[in-house]
Amino acid sequence: MIRIVLACFLSLLLGKAYGQNTVADIKVQGNKRTKTNFIKKITKLKAGMELDSVLIEEDIYRLKRLPSVTHAYFQVSPSVGEGKYTVVYGIEENFTLIPFVNVYTSNNDEFAFRIGLQEFNFLGSNITLGGFYQKDIFNSIGAQMRAPYLFGKKLGLALSYQDLTTQEPVFLDSGTADYKYNNESFEILGLYEINYKHRFELGINFFTEDYEYLFGTTDPNVPQSLNVDKYLYKLIYNYDAIQYYYQYLSGFKSTLNFQYVNSSNTQLPEFLIGFNDFVYYTRIGERGNWASRLRLGLSSNLDTPFAPFAVDNNLNIRGVGNTIDRGTGAIVFNTEYRHTLIDKNWFVLQSNIFVDGGTWRNPGGDFSDFGDDQNIRIYPGVGLRLIHKRIFNAIFRIDYGHGITNDASKGIVFGIGQYF
Repeated sequence: MIRIVLACFLSLLLGKAYGQNTVADIKVQGNKRTKTNFIKKITKLKAGMELDSVLIEEDIYRLKRLPSVTHAYFQVSPSVGEGKYTVVYGIEENFTLIPFVNVYTSNNDEFAFRIGLQEFNFLGSNITLGGFYQKDIFNSIGAQMRAPYLFGKKLGLALSYQDLTTQEPVFLDSGTADYKYNNESFEILGLYEINYKHRFELGINFFTEDYEYLFGTTDPNVPQSLNVDKYLYKLIYNYDAIQYYYQYLSGFKSTLNFQYVNSSNTQLPEFLIGFNDFVYYTRIGERGNWASRLRLGLSSNLDTPFAPFAVDNNLNIRGVGNTIDRGTGAIVFNTEYRHTLIDKNWFVLQSNIFVDGGTWRNPGGDFSDFGDDQNIRIYPGVGLRLIHKRIFNAIFRIDYGHGITNDASKGIVFGIGQYF
């Protein structure tokens, strides 16, 4: 609400001060690695246009969301000639070559980690290049490139390759089996930005799934080995109205992910999967930030032990363990209060109190499964955040979650970046 009032006030102020005056020049200051031409390419206000406070507000909003920018502001000053004005966009840059690590454990002595390196401002054009190595019993690797403004201010491209191998529990009627699971994939996505709040991604993913039985319960109807080539079409719609002020966020964001999956094996059925993340942030006083995320997901309700929605430490519920269950539907709610304890020029220390909860539909089950207390998991917990204000996404987090529902566990989750 405050942002809306300020925008209206700014519009009235500029309108009265400058009327129908024009922009003689646009300058960029404070940027060292981010190219000036790139900033001018993605901003809407151009030299020769009328001085427009709405466009300036949109441009500042867009700049603040760039990985290379920690803060942005503007200045308007008279230029040479009557009715001519110079607009200056000021940039405070992030350091964007970032190592990252995710570590997660549980009281079942499970331990896994992922380490990697990402550059978020390659060629000074906010192109992301990155790669990772993962150890989750087995070794995995991956690499990605994401260039949202490769073909102009609206059109971009994303490419990724992953070779992931994990030990996955498969839940059978007679018990649990463990399989070595490998997924090797290549994905290409076209990125299109309607405006600064609405974005689409559309593309295809080619992947090979390989299941190899390790130990545990067996079932004559469940193969002990399976190797199949698959492909999926992916559509992502993202609405983002989040306002950024250093580590503080406010506003609403919604991300819809819809996929159609098919395979080269005619004996395996095609299926659909879709989920939507609704995220809301609000400022609490001067140092508080309340954050909440709701995920609603459904897939084709196949009676298969390889259901797509996992219950996992690093995905949805902190402290629950590494892939402890699967389902064909999911309702997950995460909410946490972040309070800034120390806020210096470059360093922030935040405390964190959270509750993660969720429920799943069993493969082949019905919607009443969501209310089954065997499927409901609730994990409150506490955590800390160490934040560097001049390095993009340089948020080291540690959370401890302790379950209070049936067969609960407890565990610690480390990572880079906020959990959501």
